[in-house]
Amino acid sequence: MSKSERPSQLFRNLNAKVASIPMILTAMVVFVGGTAWTVLYSFTNSKLLPRLNFVGLDQYYRLWATPRWLISIENLLIYGVISLVFSLVIGFLLAALLDQKIRFEDTFRTIFLYPFALSFIVTGLVWQWLLNPDFGVQGVVRGLGWTSFDFNPLYNSSIVIYGISIAALWQGTGLIMCLMLAGLRGIDEDIWKAARVDGIPMWKTYLFIIIPMMRPVFITTLVIIASGIVKVYDLVVAQTSGGPGIASEVPAKYVYDYMFFAQNLGQGFAASTMMLLSVMIVIVPWAYLEFGGRKRV
Repeated sequence: MSKSERPSQLFRNLNAKVASIPMILTAMVVFVGGTAWTVLYSFTNSKLLPRLNFVGLDQYYRLWATPRWLISIENLLIYGVISLVFSLVIGFLLAALLDQKIRFEDTFRTIFLYPFALSFIVTGLVWQWLLNPDFGVQGVVRGLGWTSFDFNPLYNSSIVIYGISIAALWQGTGLIMCLMLAGLRGIDEDIWKAARVDGIPMWKTYLFIIIPMMRPVFITTLVIIASGIVKVYDLVVAQTSGGPGIASEVPAKYVYDYMFFAQNLGQGFAASTMMLLSVMIVIVPWAYLEFGGRKRV
């Protein structure tokens, strides 16, 4: 076929492009349109109903002057660091152990992954019971004779976010383990054989050879963990409802409360916009380095 007879780039895979039109329209109207609508009304003084009465940056000034919002941001940072670091480390270690072809691998994999099948509400209620000082872990240990044992993070305002993080790790680490295990199973067996022949210790093989080869898996895992961090809401509601006081507030709960309970849409939209901005600050530089830099090579 001559060059003039070849179909243009626009008409290649035409059926697939036509089939994707509904999803593209949905994304443009629902996601992009909804985001633009939220940002627009964050500059208004909308209360119970949205109205175009612009007040400039007043909602944002009020937002960053509210102690509840500052506490929620601090909690999100702590929760995010704990979830990101410990999920990756524990998930990878569990995957590395299961990759050794141990006995009852399927059983262990099911046990570790099972918590992910539960909703955050169920997980929160379970760990609310486990961390209850009267009949949870503290009550059981004290009943065994260690009366000075103290473990009630959900009732201590200074460490309550760590108690919530324990429940999140319990639920989400199994999924990270499965993703990492899939990545490890995709490594060519000849690489392991070559490392053993060269006498490279196993930890160096993982650190300098295997982990760099699993870069796409780590990127996917980071995106999944980050999305869970930003939208954390139901786990907090199920365990503490933001308490004690406002010690365990998170941005998503702040947005929900102001939009549906305080009937202050403008303040809720401003908080939502700040959450969107925080995501863009992380994603845009990563996307530029991941895709933009590759084209120049």
